[in-house]
Formats: sequence, C-alpha cells, structure tokens
Amino acid sequence: MSTAAEVTSEAPGAQSPQSVEARLREQIRLLEQRVLKGEERRRALLHIMSDLTQLNKRLGDQRKAMLHILVDYEGDRRRLARQTERLDSSRRALLHILQDSHQSNLRLERTRKAMIHIMDDLRETTAEMQRREQELRDKQEQLVQTGKLATLGELTTGVAHELNNPLNNIGLFVGNAIDLMELGGADRDRFLEELENAMQQVRKASEIISHLRTFGRAAPVTREPVAINEVIRRALSLIQEQMRLRQIEVRVNLCESDPVVIGNGIQLEQVFINLLTNARDAVTASQRRIISIECKTLRDIVELAFSDTGAGIPNGLEQRIFDPFFTTKAVGKGTGLGLSITYGILKEHHATITVAKKPPGEGATFVIHLPLADGPWEA
Repeated sequence: MSTAAEVTSEAPGAQSPQSVEARLREQIRLLEQRVLKGEERRRALLHIMSDLTQLNKRLGDQRKAMLHILVDYEGDRRRLARQTERLDSSRRALLHILQDSHQSNLRLERTRKAMIHIMDDLRETTAEMQRREQELRDKQEQLVQTGKLATLGELTTGVAHELNNPLNNIGLFVGNAIDLMELGGADRDRFLEELENAMQQVRKASEIISHLRTFGRAAPVTREPVAINEVIRRALSLIQEQMRLRQIEVRVNLCESDPVVIGNGIQLEQVFINLLTNARDAVTASQRRIISIECKTLRDIVELAFSDTGAGIPNGLEQRIFDPFFTTKAVGKGTGLGLSITYGILKEHHATITVAKKPPGEGATFVIHLPLADGPWEA
C-alpha cells in the first residue's frame, strides 16, 4: 500500500516544495533586477527630460536671438534698400548737375553779384538799425528826464515850503543880529550864535537846492554801488512835505543791514518817488491815509514793498498799469508814464516789479526785487 502511494505522488506534473521555492526565489530575483533596471531607466529618463528642458530653453533663447537677428537683418535690408535708392537718386542728380554745370556756373556768378548787393544793403540796414537804436535810447533817456521834470513839477509846492522855512529862519536870525548891532549890544556870543544859526539854515537850503539840481539834471547813466536806505531817505525828503500837507502818514521800515545794489542812484530815486506819488494820489480820497515802505533782504536780493490804503487796482489791470500812457486816474490827473518809466528803469537794473494780489478796496502793494551788489548781477 505505501509503495503505491509513493508512486502516485511522484506522478508526472507533480512538483516538490523545494523546486517551487527555488523557482519563486528565481522569479523574485529576476523581478528585483527588473525593478533596479526600471529605477535606473527612470533616473536616466529624468536626466534625459532635464537635458531636454535645458535644450528646449537654449533652443528658445536661440530662437529669440534668431528673431532679433532676423529683425535686425530686415532693418538693415530696408536701410540698404533706402541707401541704394538714395544712391541711385544721387547718381541721377549728379548726372543732371554735370549736365547743367555751365548753367550752374552762370547762376553762381549771378548769385555772387546779388550777394554783393545784399551785403551792401545789410550794411546800410545795420547802420540804420544802429542809428534807430541810438535814437530810441536817446528818446528813452529824454522820456526818463521828462518824467523827472514832471515829478519835480508835482513836488514844487513841497519844495517851495522846504526852501521857505530856512529862508524865513535866515531872515529871523539875520534880523536879530541887525537888532543887536543897532542897539549896540555888547553880547558878542549872542551875535555869533545868531549868525551861526543863519549859516546852518543857508547850508540846509543849499542841500535842498543841490539835491534838486542833482535829481533834475540829465546826467549820463552810470552803474555804481548804491545804498538802498539812503536812496529811500532822499526820495522821502523831496515828497515828505507833500505828505504832510495832505495829512498822509508815511511808515518806513528800512533794512537793518543797509543793503547795497549796483545801479544808478538818481534813477532809483525816481522809481521810489513815482511809487510814492502814485500812493499819495491813491490815498487822497481815503479815510485812512497811510503809506508804508518795507525793506528786507532775501538771500541775494533786496525786497521793497510800497503799500497804500487807497482803493486798490481793479482786477485784470495788474499788468496793464505798466503800459505807457495807461492810467486809471481821471482825465488831466496823470500822464500814464510814471509806472512805465519805473518798469523800464528797473528792467535796466535787472530788477522786477509786481503788484501783490489784494482784495478790492484794501489798497495796493508794489513789490520790487533788486539784486544785491554781491549777487548774480551782470553789467
């Protein structure tokens, strides 16, 4: 019985456990080898993909570079075509020029003769322009001189009063001296005191007359260092009596540093007198009759502000008031030249004058900016 069972278990097709295990181990080993090879292939594939990515990037850069090269090439080709076209046109033009050389020489000769006539005309025109410019400068100087004389005419009343005071004082002191002499007074010191007082009044009258002569004479325009405070004082000395007679208060705030500018003192004095005269006329009909002068230095310029409590300047006329013969005064009350002359003088001094914006009825303020002597001034 046992022999038959053993025969049956070893029948064809039957496998032993050892052979099955060996076959499974072999298959596992083969599978592990395949897995290792697959991993190696995957890593190789990743490297290949990375290389392909870089290659694609380089290809993209090269494609862009090729596009730029093509664009540049197209531009160069177009420029070359235009240059070729221009060269062809130049060639044809040169052929025409060579063909017309004789006529061109004739035209050149005619042109040369015409240029000679033009140069003669230019010389004559230049001489005429220089003559007219000189006439214009002379007329401008005459206009400035006329403005000064007109100002002196307006100041006649005040100047006469300024001279009348020292003359009356001279008469009083000399009369006292004569009385002492007639009475036979022996007070020599009193006699000398009266004569000395009379001489002081004579010097005062002489200073007033000298100032008027200096201001009124037509002197050549020169440029020199000028102390602004002193010019303002001189201008006020000529017009202060007019202000007193009209009961006008003049408030003056001069610069503490006494700034110096390069200019003409007489012309600047005329500018200040013109502004003070305008302010005087503006406040005559006002209840508050105040004129203010403010002076201050701002870096390389000196700023002067002339303010009044008059009716002010109507809106829209801030620039027109500097035009020649333009005036807001009644007929016969002004020539319209004061501010125009003022503007011209300040322009020659490399200065500016503006009208400050103020509400209607609150007066007017004229602001002047003059470059200091050590500022960016050019002769």
